[in-house]
Amino acid sequence: MATSSVKVEPVIKLSALIGEGPVWEESQQTLLFVDIAGQKIHRWSSTTGQVEYVKTGDTVGFAVPRRKGGYVAGVGRDIVAVDWPTQTMTSLVGVDEDKPNSRLNDGKVDPAGRLLAGTMGKEQRPAEVEKQQGSLFSVDSDLTVTKLLGQVDISNGLDWSLDMKIFFYIDSLSLAVHAFDYDIVSGQIGNRRVVYQMREDEGLPDGMTVDCDGRLWVACYNAGRVINIDPATGVCLQTVCLPAMKTTSCCFGGPDYSELYVTSASLGLNQSELRLQPLAGHTFRVRGLGVKGRPSNSFSG
Repeated sequence: MATSSVKVEPVIKLSALIGEGPVWEESQQTLLFVDIAGQKIHRWSSTTGQVEYVKTGDTVGFAVPRRKGGYVAGVGRDIVAVDWPTQTMTSLVGVDEDKPNSRLNDGKVDPAGRLLAGTMGKEQRPAEVEKQQGSLFSVDSDLTVTKLLGQVDISNGLDWSLDMKIFFYIDSLSLAVHAFDYDIVSGQIGNRRVVYQMREDEGLPDGMTVDCDGRLWVACYNAGRVINIDPATGVCLQTVCLPAMKTTSCCFGGPDYSELYVTSASLGLNQSELRLQPLAGHTFRVRGLGVKGRPSNSFSG
């Protein structure tokens, strides 16, 4: 497909410190996303252009819809329930209690309603962390927490294959996208392997989403792009360039899930870099990709 038909535009003109974790909410035609270092959960209406936010009081790695209403978010090292109208948060369960220097990062809900969320060491500077401090956890509907992986550097992008049998996962500093066999009934993972190794000019793999064809879209931090990967062949099929180097995550949305929304960060850029990248920290909409994404899942707990 010719990339000349692809159109990239900034739609949420907020200079987020670390915009992350976009989630499309079909019922309201809104995009939910977080600003990790800005300590806010944002909600943008595609119909009115309005942006609302809730302050979290600590770093917030992700926010996802909850089946019983509201959201759950990863704030500090706590999974919290967020009541949007009252702007209140209630802690549900904590992780990594023995690691005061770690924080929750990316999180996503599997097709069974289970929440997977990972941690990382707190950053000295952007993407500079104490290594092997992170973990990957699974949270069931009864709030039972299971540790799936340890010794992770920066727990990041996650999603599932169309048949739910493969879990795709990114530990950013490994510079690779990994796959695991996934048991949707038990939530257990196994048989880890590499499905894509980043090229030198592709930066750090960050947030990720899977489209209706089962292919991966991976935001490339420090490389100003999102790459489209066929996990079956390990081939990069397409590159979408964005006017912000620190691209952080992506999800499909819009009326028919044909638009790709991409978040970005401004934290860590110096004054001259910010002058060259006035759109750093904005959220972009990409149209004309010729593919569609899937609705997100809501947490069952």
